[in-house]
Amino acid sequence: MADVAAISALVGRVYKDDIPYTAGMLRGQIAIYPDGQLVVEYEGEIVGYAASFRIDEASAMRAHTWEDITGGGYASRHDPNGDWLYGMEVCVDPTRRRLRIGQRLYDARRELCEVQNLKGIVFGGRLPGLSRRKSAYPDPKDYLDAVTARKMNDPVVAFHIRSGFEPIGVLRGYLSTDKQSMGHASHMVWRNPYFIEDTGKGAAFTTKEAVRVATVQLQMRKVESFDEFMANIEYFVDVVADYRADFVVFPELITLQLLSLEPKKLTPVESIEHLTRYTPRFVESMRKLAVSYNVNIIGGSHPTRTDDGDIQNVAYVFLRDGSVHEQEKLHPTPNERHWWNIKGGDRVHAIPTDCGPIGVMICYDSEFPEIARRMVDEGARILFVPFCTDNRQGYLRVRYCGQARAIENQCYVVLAGNVGNLPNVENMDIQYAQSCILTPCDFPFARDGIAAEATENVETVTVADLDLSDLAWARAQGTVKNLRDRRFDLYKTVWTDGG
Repeated sequence: MADVAAISALVGRVYKDDIPYTAGMLRGQIAIYPDGQLVVEYEGEIVGYAASFRIDEASAMRAHTWEDITGGGYASRHDPNGDWLYGMEVCVDPTRRRLRIGQRLYDARRELCEVQNLKGIVFGGRLPGLSRRKSAYPDPKDYLDAVTARKMNDPVVAFHIRSGFEPIGVLRGYLSTDKQSMGHASHMVWRNPYFIEDTGKGAAFTTKEAVRVATVQLQMRKVESFDEFMANIEYFVDVVADYRADFVVFPELITLQLLSLEPKKLTPVESIEHLTRYTPRFVESMRKLAVSYNVNIIGGSHPTRTDDGDIQNVAYVFLRDGSVHEQEKLHPTPNERHWWNIKGGDRVHAIPTDCGPIGVMICYDSEFPEIARRMVDEGARILFVPFCTDNRQGYLRVRYCGQARAIENQCYVVLAGNVGNLPNVENMDIQYAQSCILTPCDFPFARDGIAAEATENVETVTVADLDLSDLAWARAQGTVKNLRDRRFDLYKTVWTDGG
């Protein structure tokens, strides 16, 4: 993961006009299949990069597009049981030619195939000479046949053939942005001569990858000082640390309790403005708790004045290595916009942790499926949902959408909500919650898709062990395969930041 920035810089040097990968896509590739992501270092600088994933033979050999086969650049079509390696990218620093960097990357891929006993490598190769010779060869298949027969030269095709690849056809409309190739590609295959057909069907996933998560259903209460507020938070952090939890999530807007310190009742806009003053103190106090108790804390959310001057509802994630990450709420509710003038954020990413990438969706954001899908594509296997709802209808909207996100993304979703009331605080009169830890609905998981849930409307802690290897099993050979069965040939989500 530490190489992502350098890979991004390399990709920017290679693709000046149309950079195909965001940092989130690169993180997703690494998280989903780290063995298949390769870099070349030269004098301390990353000068080559290759991205690969495993896929089944039928998908590898059929006609396809780059968007379809790569899951929009995230490698989300990766199949841990796939018997072919798909090469989705190779790029080399244009200022570092003649070092055989590309050849080294192809050799490393072959070695990976041999070590993992895969049938071979398949990819769509460029045809950069096609546009110049389209009058002589209007059909790209004729052009590829001519190059293969050495009637003319195409340096990329020639390199692939010298490297042991065999063209088995043309992938029409493979990548529309490749103007030199007129959008087409050669369908290239290398077959592993050391492949041994496996006649037995052993367990696909034998190593458990357990992560313990805890959700705090917090009582909103009047406090006499900031220190008392933090003492209440520390109590629950201490409890989950005793259970050796890897993560603990607190509800949305937990810092609204600090408004009880104000000597007079404030207007809604004044309330949020006053809360933003606690941001530095709140962040530093929570960061220290994460480090001292050795637990990753999703600290609910806190109204924050951001760099652009707007007040946003921000979830802070405090990792036990001392780092702090932020996730803005993208969709303020109508009440938040009306009463508190809270603005929506404009970025969403998976957050790297020592247990793998995670995602955070603040309450209403969980009701928009595009957000969860992007974070899962970036490698998140656990999504945390701090929420704040005042009645059962509002709670069930979040609950049902959280369960839907778990099913459609084959991931875990962890909800934490407030209970109780805050007198004299506008728009926070009563709270309703039944915090829970949700799973996909398939054989390895709990019968009802619920790993654990709290008693409704009481202050409590809920803990569950989540086996991430069960997700890998479900995605590879579950009853349904929601992630892999997406129709990238029919639809995709386009983000303004390219993600």
